Amino acid sequence: MTQYAMKVEKPITVTMRDGVRISLCVYRPDAEGRFPALFAASPYQYEMDDVPAYPLFLWRETGPGEWYGGQGYAYVHADVRGSGQSEGEFEFMGPNEQQDYLELIAWIVRPSWCNGRVGGIGKPYYAMAQWLMATFNPPGLACIVPYDGLVDQYRGSNYHGGIYCSYRSVWYTTLRADNQHRLAGRHGRPPMTFDLVGEMIDHPLDDEFWRVRSPYWRLDKIKCPVLSIGHWGKMGLHLRGNILGYEEVKSPKKLVVTGARNTFEAHRMFDQVEFHEKELLPFYNLHLKGANNGFMDAEPVRLYVRGANVWRAEEEWPTKRAMPIVYHLRKGPSGSVTSLNDGGLSIAKPGAAEPTTSYTYPDWEWVNGVAVIGPDGRVDPVRRVLTFTTAPLEDDLEVTGPIVLKLYASSTAIDTQFIVKLTDQHPQDHAARGRGDQPAYTPVSKGWLKASHREKDPVRSTPERPFYTHTNPQPLTPGEIYEFDIEVLPISYVFKQGHRIRLELANGDSPATDGVFSHPYHPCLMGTDTIHHDGAHASYLILPVIAEGT
Repeated sequence: MTQYAMKVEKPITVTMRDGVRISLCVYRPDAEGRFPALFAASPYQYEMDDVPAYPLFLWRETGPGEWYGGQGYAYVHADVRGSGQSEGEFEFMGPNEQQDYLELIAWIVRPSWCNGRVGGIGKPYYAMAQWLMATFNPPGLACIVPYDGLVDQYRGSNYHGGIYCSYRSVWYTTLRADNQHRLAGRHGRPPMTFDLVGEMIDHPLDDEFWRVRSPYWRLDKIKCPVLSIGHWGKMGLHLRGNILGYEEVKSPKKLVVTGARNTFEAHRMFDQVEFHEKELLPFYNLHLKGANNGFMDAEPVRLYVRGANVWRAEEEWPTKRAMPIVYHLRKGPSGSVTSLNDGGLSIAKPGAAEPTTSYTYPDWEWVNGVAVIGPDGRVDPVRRVLTFTTAPLEDDLEVTGPIVLKLYASSTAIDTQFIVKLTDQHPQDHAARGRGDQPAYTPVSKGWLKASHREKDPVRSTPERPFYTHTNPQPLTPGEIYEFDIEVLPISYVFKQGHRIRLELANGDSPATDGVFSHPYHPCLMGTDTIHHDGAHASYLILPVIAEGT
C-alpha cells in the first residue's frame, strides 16, 4: 500500500573536496516531515531509472525506487565520478570514489527532509559500493543491504583461483559504450580514459590495486547492521562475496540466499515489489524508522534448498548439522556418461595399485573452450573432459555448506589450471544410454585454481575453505606430484534418489556453457596432466551432508 505521493528533484549537483561535481537525483515523499534515505551509487546513470524493469536491461539495478518513496523513504541515486552526468575520472571503486560515498552520505543527512538515517540499497555495483562505504562507518549510515555483491575483486570476479576471467572485460567495454552513447543522445561526456582491462592485465596477482577496491580486507570494521542477500546461481560472480561477507562481518547481520538460477532471475527478483516488501522493507523499517517488528529476532540465516525447492532457516553458517562425507575419485567406469575417462566417485577408498588418470591438452576435438559438438549436433561440455560419477543414489542426499576438492596431480608443464564443476546427473533410460546420448544434468557448483597459485594463507584458510594468497606464484616441477586444495563454492542442494553426483575436471571451460564467466583458453596451456587417486595419493571430494531428520 502506498502512503505518500512522490516528488522528484534532479539534477542535483554536490561538490566534492577536490572540486569534482557529482550529479544525483532525489525521489522523496511529497509531504512534510523527516524521512530516512536509501542511497545508491554506480556508473549506471540515474537517467535510466525510467527504463522499464526488464531483465534485458541488466544495468538497471536500483530496485523499485518509486515504491520506496510511497513507503516513506527518500531515494538518492548518484552517478559516481566519471560516469553519467558526474564530473571527474572514473576509477572503478578506487579511493576517490570511495571518499565520494562518504561525502554524499554527509550531504544526504543535512536537508530538512532527512531524519539523519541512511541505508544502502541496490545490486551488484551498488552492492559492492555498500560493502565499501560501510567499512568506513560514516555518520548517518545506519544499515546496508548488499544484494548480489562481491567483497573480493580479485577472487570473486577477475581472477577465479588465479585464472583470468572474461567477465570484467565484457562488462567494462559495455559500460564505456553506455556512458558515451547516452539515452536518446541527450548529451555527451568526455571519454572514459581509465582502462580497467589494461589494469587487469597489469595486475595478475592480488596486489594493492585490487585490495584497495575489495572491502573483504576490512569487513570486520563494519559496525552497522547488514542484510546480505545472495543467489546460488551467481557462481561466477557474487555468490562467494555475499556468503563470505556475512561470515566476516561482526555487526548485527543476516544472510539470505535465494534459489535464483542465473543473473536474469536474480535481476527480475530485485525488481519485484513483493520481494522488497518481504525481504528488505522490514529490515529498513527496523533500522531506519525504529519499527519494533522483531526482524532481527528470527534465525540469522535463510536458505533456499535447491532440489527440494523449499526455504529453511538456520542458526548459523556454515551449519554445524552438516557432516563431512568423503567421496574418492576412482578409476570407474560409471557407465553413465561419455567422457574422456568415465571415472567413478565413491565413498570406498582406492587401493594401493589404483591407476592414474591423465589427459593431454589442448584436445583436438575442442571447438569452444573445452566443449565439443556431440553426435547430435549440440554442444557437449563433458565428452572430452574428465568426469568422476557416483552410482545412483539410494536415497535423497542434501549437501549444504562449503565444499573442498583434495586433488593430487602432476603435470608435464610448469603450470596448469584446474576448473572443477559439480553436477547433478539425472537418470537416463537404457535405450538413450545405448545410443550414446548424454544424460540430462543440472549445474550445482564450481571451483577454480591455477596450479602455481596453490599457496594458502594459513591464517585465513579453514578446513572447509582454503584461502589462496595469489601473491607468490610457484611453478611446478614437471612430473612431481602436488597436493591441491581447491575451494568449490558452497551450496544447499538435494540430490534426488536415483540421481548421480558428477565431478567434472578440466583445465578450461567454455563460453557455450559458462557464458561471460568463462576463462579464455590460452596457447600456453599445452601438456599432459595426471590425476592421482591411489592409496598413497587419494584424491577426494568433501561434501557437507545433512542427515535426514537433523
